[in-house]
Amino acid sequence: MVAQRPIGTVTRGTTNPNRLRRVDRWLAGPQAWRLRAPVQPPVVVDLGYGASPVTAVELHDRLRRVRPDVQVVGVEIDQARVEAGQALARDGLSFRRGGFEVPLPGDARATVVRAFNVLRQYDEAEVADAWRTVQDRLTDDGLLVDGTCDELGRRSTWVAVDRDGPSSLTLSWRLRGMQAPSEIAERLPKVLIHRNLPGERVHAWLGALDRAWAHAAHHGSYGVRQRFLATVTALRDEGWPLLDAPARWRLGEVTVAWDAVRPAEGQPA
Repeated sequence: MVAQRPIGTVTRGTTNPNRLRRVDRWLAGPQAWRLRAPVQPPVVVDLGYGASPVTAVELHDRLRRVRPDVQVVGVEIDQARVEAGQALARDGLSFRRGGFEVPLPGDARATVVRAFNVLRQYDEAEVADAWRTVQDRLTDDGLLVDGTCDELGRRSTWVAVDRDGPSSLTLSWRLRGMQAPSEIAERLPKVLIHRNLPGERVHAWLGALDRAWAHAAHHGSYGVRQRFLATVTALRDEGWPLLDAPARWRLGEVTVAWDAVRPAEGQPA
């Protein structure tokens, strides 16, 4: 049988150690049930890990604290990057050549596919097809995490996509030094980054965050974390469909239902 050509294109591959710690913390926290539920060892894919395999290594280290037998597979289109990863392969961590088709041994399905700073380098019109291709490779309770972050991982955003489609948007900041929550706009996932315009839901969400942040300024005397807690609590009280609780807000993280931020037209998946 002729091997399927990888679906996708080679990305710039820029990466840094600890860059994806925020999304990994989320996967090992609120999403840990996805790893614990399967009887067989769950498969987690680091899709498009880049020029260095360090993020796949870190992902394996973090998730095996949740599920010791987790199988992390780094998937890259660039064969040279795959070969670089092989030097760090170990029990529970392997590397394969591939793309959005997510090739796994024995045609296994993935419990989680983490694709960070990958689709950011594609056109917005290509997102829906990429999502659908990965969705077909997920387990019934599987999840695609399509996200973007800055070079040091201080600002990070991601869309959670299950087999039925996108379900939420998470924003995560390093709170110290933050002037306004909307500073994170430049790191929105590709599906939303061009939608931060009047009339779009994500623009309204970022605007609401900024207003609540400004109104909570007096809480700053107790620290930036207390100011952020007050900010998000106010948004919850306004009726924004938040999917998490103060334990996550204290980390500088908030998750909102996808319907609150989805594009006004041309919604993918």
